[in-house]
Order: sequence, then structure tokens, then C-alpha cells
Amino acid sequence: MRSERPSKGKIIVFGILFWYPLAGVTYQFLHYLLGLRRLGYDPYYIEDSGRWVYNPQINDLSGDASENIKRVAPILEAFGFTERWAFRGHYPGGECYGMTEAQILKLYREADAFLNVTGAQEIREEHLACRRRIYVESDPVASQVRVAQGDKTMIDDLVAHDTHFSFGENLGASDCGVPIARFQWLPTRQPIVTELWDTSNHTPGIAYNTITTWDNKGGKDITYEGEIYYWRKAREFEKFIELPHQRPVSFEIAAAGVSENVRCVLHKHGWSQVDSMELSQDMNRYRSYIQRSRGEFTVAKDQYTRLLSGWFSDRSACYLAAGRPVITQETGFSKFLPTGRGLFAFNTMEDILAALDAIESDYEGNCLAAREIASEYFAAEKVIGSLMERAGL
Repeated sequence: MRSERPSKGKIIVFGILFWYPLAGVTYQFLHYLLGLRRLGYDPYYIEDSGRWVYNPQINDLSGDASENIKRVAPILEAFGFTERWAFRGHYPGGECYGMTEAQILKLYREADAFLNVTGAQEIREEHLACRRRIYVESDPVASQVRVAQGDKTMIDDLVAHDTHFSFGENLGASDCGVPIARFQWLPTRQPIVTELWDTSNHTPGIAYNTITTWDNKGGKDITYEGEIYYWRKAREFEKFIELPHQRPVSFEIAAAGVSENVRCVLHKHGWSQVDSMELSQDMNRYRSYIQRSRGEFTVAKDQYTRLLSGWFSDRSACYLAAGRPVITQETGFSKFLPTGRGLFAFNTMEDILAALDAIESDYEGNCLAAREIASEYFAAEKVIGSLMERAGL
């Protein structure tokens, strides 16, 4: 599956593929790797962190990455990245897989740049040998607030990079409440290899669905200027819990972290619910769930919506690429993406119902519009090409 010989140099993609070996994350980084290769770069995938990995089998962190390697390495190699990936557990007892340590260190010296996608790779002295160091933030707000509050760890992490991109496309705008200090944030979004989501062999299902985590743990709520900004999807879904009773269409949530009590509440209000963790352990099943949906209905975290960050979900971009209409909570993204056909932003229940009526009145037209939005605004070659051009690469 290798294309012609690359001509634009070696690019490292840092990420969390092995750290969190679930399908949505796997697709997120595959899109970057494949997009870079199509543009003529020679991309490598590297994880070189001091963090233990998440093992889905035990639902906990572990210093033994071998099971995660078995899950992810065959996927990378099937897409032509044999000898172009590595995992080095930079912690006591951590092992190295794929490329050797010597090869990894040599790559740091030879590479033209690295893309630290999600900002997950902590930067150590050996990483500074790389000539260009690009930070690609998928979750805005927290880092900007921490910088504004003088968080030295966050500031030092960002200073180690020379260019900073964010999925928060509205950062710095007059209507955006996210504080901007010290760093220039350039807008970007999730690249999508659209043909991976082809639906020519899939009939749309009956339910609008989404894939999410119901109750995010980990203390990611943020306090800024006396206000708490929340990181829980459940808090937003609960505002629209009556939705299935408003229109004669089906709604389903594929969610992890759903207690039996919450499941009963969802069912009482007409929602179906399946386990997203089980779904996400197989790439084909995850993709098929999206391809066989009727569309996506989802919410965004309070941090993104109240501050109008302009964030847009990488998963929603996959729904669009699959030709499935998306109804999602407004974060300010409608300033940058076309809405009203194929893609709909909402603030209120009335907005949601109007979107459903518009889709159902011309379902095929909205599916076509969704696919067109993905091709025009999320195609990997366009998104990554713009990012690399603005980074001077």
C-alpha cells in the first residue's frame, strides 16, 4: 500500500495510538499518517512516553504494553507502515517495540519535523534534536486557561514547540471567551481520508446515534475567573433527554461509563444504549456502526460550548465522510463550516427539531451534502496540506 517514493522529507507523528488502543483513536492517527504520505512526505508513527498505557482488557493502566502492541501494530503494517512505527515505554521496566532505540534516536536527528498530535508526547532533550516541533491540539480551552493562569508545566511544554495549532478554530475571535496569552494558535481540524468511510455497501439505519463516554472521569473540569467549565457529556445530554419523545425517529447512544440507574433513565425517555467500549475494540465494527447509522445526534462538552471555542469533533467528521447528516451542539464552529444542510448546529431543543425536520424532508439530499462537506472541509490532503504550508514545511 506504499505510494511512490516520498519527496518532502521525514515527518514524525506523535500520538496515543498504543496508549489508548481503541478504534476512534486509531482512525484519528491513521488519517494523519495516510494524509502525510499522500502529500509526498515520509511519515513515521512514534510513542515515546513515560506514561503507562491503558489496557482495555483490565480497564486500567499497565506498564506492560505487549497487548496494546498486538492490537495496533498489525493495523499500522496493513496500511504500509512496517518499519515506520515504534513504541518505547520511557519508564522503569518499559520496553521498546518496532524500531529500535537507536533507530528512534537517529530518526529524531534526521526528521524534518514532528507533529505532536493531541500534545500527548512530553518533550525531552532527545526530542529537541528534531528541527521543527509542531503542537497539534485536539482539545482546546484547558491549555489556554492554564497558560493564562501561569501554569509553568503547560507553558514549558508549549515553549518546546515552535508552532501551535488547535481544533479550536474560534480562538482569538471577539466572541470567544477562551483566554489567549503568549502563544499564537493557528486553526486546524481533523483530517479525514474520506474513502475509508465509503457507504456504497451500507444502507442507512433507523437510528440517529453517536459514540461517546457518558461520564468523563479524571478531574478535567476547569475553574476560570470564578466559573466552572465542565468536561462531562452527560451534563449536556441530560438537557435534551426528552428528545426521543419529540419526533417519530429513533435515537441511540453508544456510551461507556453508563450505570444501571442511568441506563434505566435513558430507556425511560426513549433512548437505546449500547456499550461504546465493546464497540470500539474492533475497527471494522466501529466504522460500520457509523456507516449504518441514520445520522449523528450528539452534544459537546460545556468547556467548548460556553466559551465558543470553535471545536469540532473528529468523530462527527467521520459521520460526515460516511454521508450521514450530523446534528451537533454549537461551539462556534458554524462560523467556519457550512450548516443547514448535511450539518446542523444547535443551542436549543427547537433547533434540534428543526434540523430533524429538514433532514427527514430530504434525507438523500442531506446525506449527499454531508459527504460534500467532508470532502471540501475535512479531506486529509487539504487539512494537512494547509497545516504543513502554514508551518513552513
